[in-house]
Formats: sequence, structure tokens, C-alpha cells
Amino acid sequence: MSTAAADSPLLNDFYFPPFDAIQADHVRPGIRALLKNLERELVELERTVEPTWPKLVEPLEKITDRLAVVWGAVNHLKAVKDTPELRSAIEEVQPEKVEFELKLGQSKPLYNAFKDIKESSNWDALSEAQKRIVESQIKQAILNGVSLEDDKRDQFNKIEQELARLSQKFEENVLDATKKFEKLIVDKQEVEGLPATALGMAAQTALSKGHENATAENGPWLITLDAPSFMAVMQHARNRALREEVYRAYVSRASSGDLDNTSIIDQILKLRLEKAKLLGYENYAEVSMATKMATVDKAEELLEKLRSASWNAAVQDMEDIKQFCQTQAAPEANDLNHWDINFWSERLRESRYDINEEELRPYFSLPKVMDGLFSLAKMLFGIVVEPADGLASVWNKDVKFYSVKDSSGSPIAYFYFDPFSRPSEKRGGAWMDEVVARSRVFSRDGASPRLPIAHMVCNQMPPVGDKPSLMTFREVETVFHEFGHALQHMLTKQDEGLVAGIRGIEWDAVELPSQFMENWCYHRDTLMSIAKHYETGETLPEDVYRKLLAARTFRAGSLSLRQLRFACVDLELHSKYVPCGSESIYDVDQRVSKRTQLIPPLQEDRFLCSFSHIFAGGYAAGYYSYKWAEVLSADAFSAFEDAGLNDEKAVRETGHRFRETILALGGGKAPLEVFVKFRGREPSPEALLRHNGLLPVSTSA
Repeated sequence: MSTAAADSPLLNDFYFPPFDAIQADHVRPGIRALLKNLERELVELERTVEPTWPKLVEPLEKITDRLAVVWGAVNHLKAVKDTPELRSAIEEVQPEKVEFELKLGQSKPLYNAFKDIKESSNWDALSEAQKRIVESQIKQAILNGVSLEDDKRDQFNKIEQELARLSQKFEENVLDATKKFEKLIVDKQEVEGLPATALGMAAQTALSKGHENATAENGPWLITLDAPSFMAVMQHARNRALREEVYRAYVSRASSGDLDNTSIIDQILKLRLEKAKLLGYENYAEVSMATKMATVDKAEELLEKLRSASWNAAVQDMEDIKQFCQTQAAPEANDLNHWDINFWSERLRESRYDINEEELRPYFSLPKVMDGLFSLAKMLFGIVVEPADGLASVWNKDVKFYSVKDSSGSPIAYFYFDPFSRPSEKRGGAWMDEVVARSRVFSRDGASPRLPIAHMVCNQMPPVGDKPSLMTFREVETVFHEFGHALQHMLTKQDEGLVAGIRGIEWDAVELPSQFMENWCYHRDTLMSIAKHYETGETLPEDVYRKLLAARTFRAGSLSLRQLRFACVDLELHSKYVPCGSESIYDVDQRVSKRTQLIPPLQEDRFLCSFSHIFAGGYAAGYYSYKWAEVLSADAFSAFEDAGLNDEKAVRETGHRFRETILALGGGKAPLEVFVKFRGREPSPEALLRHNGLLPVSTSA
């Protein structure tokens, strides 16, 4: 082994990744040495393989897990602490990593051994989780091209390599295009309407870019396309020209010059279609659905049901905004455009519910929100979350580390939490991912399984001056959402590592726990435990809580249509679109938008160029999953409503049942069966429509 490789912290036997020690120059030697070791292990496994658990599944899990953990740590750093050096190192070794994964995924000896297990007389003796692993491995091997003839397999492998490269490039272009836009404002009139928190952040951003005397009161202020800055302008800037400029910049990100993703999208769609045809499918959506709960038809059917239920409500939303604008004598009342909708709907909401997002921020300080969230988790699931800073190394001083303990005080999981926006090095959005999964194969004492570790990443406003991070209610929901994902990863009781936590769960079911947790933001006791004024300690007034509750379904039709546009355009591009045909990707978006948007997108709208979920994330032909899982989560929350949300004993009992099914079983049982085990019946889309206020509520008792 080279000295450089020997020095790489990536090769150490770690449980908590050495995030503070991993440097860009460790990546090339470290990943290459790791791949060499894993390749040796794979050759040995293929030589000695037998169709038994100890001789096939356990050694295979050791190989796949080691790669997932080490590559996961490196890729995570790229998402939260991006540098040009780290990028180019990952770019260089990624083809070698993909090549190894293909070798592993296309291994005939392993594929045949899994088939032998399935056909053996011992099949019935396997647990349900073990059967799911065997069936999944056989299916995945076929989707990885194991059955293809040599020339077709070579073609398939070239496609996989190119897709990995293009996805990486797509995401980098989005990050760079988002970073590239900066608007310095020196005239106070231009930022009129922006709340103090947004002005504070804009001044802080200006300071970080060398504008030495920037202050919240007097500027200068630097506006960016990072979510907290972008949303503040869209919702609050009175300056219509500023809103338009920022909106146009946002929807045209990564669509011109060196950072143009248009041809990358075309290449990705073309290659995905080629891959589907090689595997014997009609289109890529069918490949995607091969490992999901839904089929293309079922997904389209649900989307159409939700679209028709949302349309009239959205038309009414638009009418309400227009009428409100007229009462305010707004010059744009009869010419509302995209950059007006968020601004005027915020004003309408303030007027209708007497509620102001910004004025609520002081009640939602990050420390209080986390305390309330952890109290809720204790009540629902019987767990205790405690700070464990210092136990594991972190990548930034703002990152918190926590230990999760059961009622007896024993640790059962750990997680990192990285809350704040850092536009210069961290990608936007919010996400949760695994660091390591629970597994008996990696037991540290030979008796108890290795404990799971997760990380949660958000992009909210950092503390400004001596104030803590003050959150919008939407940001509170986001933290609850990501924590729901983390809970499913951490509270798994599944010891088979290949289906523990979020592993092995059909993709259209993974949003169930996350969207389920968002519902608790509207639960009175939970909200009141969180909403304490950061200076006075005063609890959110009762009448404000009632207004928040009333405003919950405000513009539900419009917001539903927005998600449906994304889901429909994704399915359309992956099931019907012909790359290099008569229609462009933008034509498809415009066409889909006629059915899902009341104001057609601008001609220059290129939101597809920053649609990372489907071109750089795992949601290709899967964005519908958000709506699919929302049906599951709304119905799951209905179980708590049925039990009585104010009956703590009933809530605890239902929470225990939720933990033992949805959170505990991981990918070891089919998600529909898990749901039925929890709910006692199959899910109903009506639960979602009712929650969103899109279904007439029955007046009977």
C-alpha cells in the first residue's frame, strides 16, 4: 500500500467517520486502496461462495457496507463542505467506484447462489426479511445487467459510467449557478418590506464578501439565490422589479453558458431510455417502478385524482389573491405574474388570518424547537435524545451531535445535525442520510448489533449577531420532516443490515415517516412546547395557534398543483418523452403545466435545469413518491386522530404501535403489509385530501 493510502483516514477502522480529518488529497489514494481491497474480497467470495447465509449474504454485506460508509462520508463532505479540490478528486475516482459496483452487481456466481437459495428446500426456513433480501438481490442483479450478453453488458456499463458522471456534473452546475448570482443593494428603498431577519442575513452575507461596514439597518445588503434569501425576497420585497429579477434568475439557474444543464438533461434522458431498452423495458419509468410499490399506471392514476381534486381550489386561490390585490389598489392586480403570487398571498394570509410569518420567528428559536421535537419523540416513541458533542468529529463548528437512548438509558443510535445555510460551500435544500446502518454482521461485541448513525442537514437562517437562529414555521416543519426520516433509520429493530432502517424500503414509501412527523407541528401541546419567545420565554398566544391551524390549508390547492407539476413532468420525461424528437424538454414542461399551473411558466423558465431530485438525486421517475407517501402518512396520522390527540395514553399506545411497525421493520417487510399491520387496513387517498382541506368535511358527528 502506498504511503499516501496508508495515511488516508478513510482506511481506518472507524465507527464515527473522521469528518474533521478527511482532506481532498486523502480521497484518491484512500478510495483506490479501498477498492483494491474490496476487489480482492469479491474475487475470494466468488471463489468460495455457497448458497448459505454465512457464505454468501454476510460476506457480501461486508463488502457493500464498507464501500457505502466510506464513499458516503466523502460524498457527504462534498455536499456540506464543497471545494474544487474535493470535487476533482471525487470526479477522478468515481468511474473506478462505479466500475467496481458494476462488477459486484453483475457477479454471476453471486446471482446464481441467490437463485439457488430461493430454489432450495431451506427457503421456507428463512425469515421474511431474509426472503426479501434474496428476492431483492436477484431483482437488482437483473436490473444491473447480469443477464445481458457480453456486448450488451459492455454497452450497459458505459451507460452507467456516463450517467454517474453526468449526474455529478448536473449537481455541480446547480450549486455553481446558485452561488454565481449576487445582487448588492445599497439603496434602502429597494429592500423595503424585507423583514429584519432577512436584512440581517443579507448584511451578514455582504460582510462575508468583503463589504466591511454592512449592517442590517443601513446595508449594503447582498441578495442570493440561496433558499432563505430567495424566499424572503419573493414573500416580502415590495420592490416588484427586484422580485422579478430574482425570480427570473432563480428559474433560469444552470441554463446558460458554461453551467448550462440543458444538454446534460438530454443526454441523461437518452441514456436512461437506452438502458431501459437494453433491460427489456419500454421506458425508464418502468425500470424505476420495478423496485417500487406503484406501477406507472397507478402513479398516474393517483396524480390525476389529486390534480382534479386540487384544480378548483387553486382557481379559487388565484381569484382570492386577485380580489385582494384590487382592494389594495395594487397596479399589478389585473396582471399577476409568478413573482407576485408569493408576495400577495403572504399579504392575503396576514390579512385573512392576522398572522405574519416573520413576526412568528422570535417564537421559534432553534434550541427550543429541538427541545420540543425531542420531547415529542420521547412521548411518542419512548426514546431520549441527548447532546453528545465531542463524541464524534464534525465538519463544521455549527454541527451538533446527539445520542438516542431507549427508556433504560442505553444508546440505540446517534445522529449529526447541520442546521444552517452556508451558500459558499453547502448545497441547498434539506436531507437526511445514513452514516452507518444497524447490523448484526458488524457487531462490536459479538452480541449486540452495530448501532445506526444518521445525519440531518437543513439550510435555515444562521444566528445573526447575538440572536439564536429564529425559524419560520416552514423551517420548523422541515426539521420535523428530516427527523422523521432519521427516526426510521435509527429506531429500526431489523438486524439484517441489508434491510435495516431505510435500506431496502421501496422508494415510494420512504417519505411516510417524514411527512407523518410534519403533522405534529400543528398539534397544540407539541407546538406550545416549542413556541416560546426567545427573549421573554412567553408562550405563543392561544389565538395565534388557532390562526396557524386555520391557515394550515391556505392555498392547499395551489401548493398541491405545484408538486403535481414536478411529479407529472418527471413521469412524462421518463415514460413518453422521445429524446432528440420533435419536442424539447421545455415543451414537455409547458404542456404539463397547462394541466397543473394556472399561470403558464415563463418562456425562459428552465426549472428543469436545477431539478436535482430527478437528475442528480434518487427520484428519477419517482417524484410522484412524495404524493404517494403523503397518502400513507396522512392516513397514518389519522390513526392518532382516531385514538384522540388529547388523550396522552392513547397517543402513547398508538405511537408505540407506529414505532414497532413503520419505524422498526425497515425493508424487512413489504411496505403495504407494514402499513396494514399498523393501521389495520389499506391506505386511502381521501385521508390526504381531508388533511389538505380538499375534501368536503362530513358534518355528521
